Amino acid sequence: MQPRLSICIATLNRGAFIGETLDTIVRQLRDDIEVVIVDGASKDNTAEVVDRYAESDPRVRYIRLPINSGVDQDYDKAVDHARGEYCWLMTDDDLLKPGAVDRVLAALDGRVELVVVNTEVRTVDFGGALRDTLVAKCEDTEYNPEDADQLLVDTAHALSFIGCVVVLRGFWQSRDRASYYGSLFIHVGVIFQGRTPRTRVIAEPLISIRYGNAMWTPSGFEIWMFKWPSLVWSFDSVSSAAKSRICAREPWRQLRKLWLYRGIGGYARAEYQRYLVGMPMTSFKRVLSRSIAGVPAALANTASSLYCGLFARHARMNIYDLSRSPHATFITRAVARLAGY
Repeated sequence: MQPRLSICIATLNRGAFIGETLDTIVRQLRDDIEVVIVDGASKDNTAEVVDRYAESDPRVRYIRLPINSGVDQDYDKAVDHARGEYCWLMTDDDLLKPGAVDRVLAALDGRVELVVVNTEVRTVDFGGALRDTLVAKCEDTEYNPEDADQLLVDTAHALSFIGCVVVLRGFWQSRDRASYYGSLFIHVGVIFQGRTPRTRVIAEPLISIRYGNAMWTPSGFEIWMFKWPSLVWSFDSVSSAAKSRICAREPWRQLRKLWLYRGIGGYARAEYQRYLVGMPMTSFKRVLSRSIAGVPAALANTASSLYCGLFARHARMNIYDLSRSPHATFITRAVARLAGY
């Protein structure tokens, strides 16, 4: 019997976390569900941890690759290995809420090609809440292909997290995936590269994200200033107006973002030289961009925290990022405590 759903996980060096993730998944499995784990040649104890689950439950399959080919290719390979009608592209360190699998299965009516699973965002230890939901919907919502603009506007921030994607395997395999290898967001490329899929958004958060634990966190400046906006603005299926509601075409031009990344520790003279020195900009903006890269990081961190604490209390993830930076000061930590973590 073909499984109804394959939960596909691409992992790398997550031995400390993947067991907790699998615990929340395996207890929800049914006979028509499988788990496919593709390991990009981990060098830690990931294999030992996952083997215990695969040996005790035939619904769990573990594929260890000889070399790491990147997260995009590994998810693509996981879908290739999957046998399910639908594939849930789950992460390797986040947690499913009780009843999540049954809730997703109920949404797979054979008509929809994509289900977007709402999520909550929590601190790295799951002790504090950073965002209650990533999709601001009170009830389940459906989108047709002609609703591409609204789909992007409503779900793009959630879709930056791959674990919210449940996709018809045939739809995935009918799309160009290779062009998005290295983008870190292959799933977004699959969804928006052409006719957008018939989509259902589940409004209830079914996943708890362990925020700040992503493998790409040290590369945040490159990802959010260049990779993500370049991807979003590449889609012909959606309007420029919709894209602009998600991100600027060139967010690195925004000095406040450079200041924030300086405070977090993601922007310094090395990043200026690597990413900005050759970019077209006015002499005035070039001087400011270069100057921000040289500002003492602790000063930028403190100033950013005070600004968020006083004027942007909703920016909880920014406050959390600043508090976890190696440049955090006692003022930053006090702001974070006042924010609840």
